[in-house]
Amino acid sequence: MVHEVRGVVARAKGQPVSVETILVPDPGPGEALVKVQACGVCHTDLHYREGGINDEFPFLLGHEAAGIVEAVGEGVDDVAPGDFVVLNWRAVCGTCRSCRRGRPWHCFDTHNATQKMTLADGTPLTPALGIGAFAEKTLVHAGQCTKVNPEARPEAVGLLGCGVMAGIGSAINTGGVSRGDTVAVIGCGGVGNAAIAGAYLAGARTIIAVDVDDKKLEWAKGFGATHTVNSRQSDPVEAIRGYTEGHGADVVIEAVGRPETYKQAFYARDLAGQVVLVGVPTPDMTLELPLIDLFSRGGALKSSWYGDCLPSRDFPALVELYLQNRLDLDRFVSETITIDQVEEAFDKMHRGEVLRSVVVFK
Repeated sequence: MVHEVRGVVARAKGQPVSVETILVPDPGPGEALVKVQACGVCHTDLHYREGGINDEFPFLLGHEAAGIVEAVGEGVDDVAPGDFVVLNWRAVCGTCRSCRRGRPWHCFDTHNATQKMTLADGTPLTPALGIGAFAEKTLVHAGQCTKVNPEARPEAVGLLGCGVMAGIGSAINTGGVSRGDTVAVIGCGGVGNAAIAGAYLAGARTIIAVDVDDKKLEWAKGFGATHTVNSRQSDPVEAIRGYTEGHGADVVIEAVGRPETYKQAFYARDLAGQVVLVGVPTPDMTLELPLIDLFSRGGALKSSWYGDCLPSRDFPALVELYLQNRLDLDRFVSETITIDQVEEAFDKMHRGEVLRSVVVFK
């Protein structure tokens, strides 16, 4: 059986998205059909539209989602029809060299659905991050479905599927923030504020938010920032040092993805401290640092992929914290919209007016 649904498609680089009829097949072996309830509008979707990921147009956008499993294919026993799931783009293989070394959060051969979703004329679609959830239904690998507590609000917990998990994980998993640490976060959009929330959860005593937008800095306070720095008005390196007894932060999380902000992060950390890059740079960007500074300052320079998360471990735990009112995922939801408003949501995101617009399917 083929399911005819509406979905958001990017047909060409830099062109506005369109809402079109999508054909979704029944799940085959190892696959799951998911009725999408909510899907966040993430910067990665805009990167796809702009050709910043690859040129495999047309794309079926959307990947930060939650929904109900409607059907599963042969051999699927981890999820079943009726399960409430958050979708993830790290369906670990269990057999690659990273999985065999006990590091499945770095899995190098993650699974996606084998069958293709198509346009009405049969043109194959490339689903964003192997998910394609700006659609009423989507086809994914069953391993991309993480079962969580069905009492949770889909609009909120679906954001764990990408940006919020990337930010929280950059602090807790990659940065290893722990009780009493000092943390600085440069860039206070959705991912940066999630990193602040993660540092707060981990017990950091000082959390310094850095941005050029006072509105975003106000958002940061709501997620646990103890201090804010507008880097248009103050040198962020000196300000971070000032809030950390002149030393610099134990962990500095760079959530922008630009050489100039990475340098700020590098010089704003304490000796033997860590820099965690979670902001996504463009392929043309380069970084130049004195090699002696790399040596003499010690510590670690890390990149955080998806917050180094393991969805089966992290999603259910974070959802429970949300239900216990210990993690305010609702605060990330700036507005709820329909799929017909995704292009408008991209504009709002680009202007920095929202943390997340979330598409809700009735």
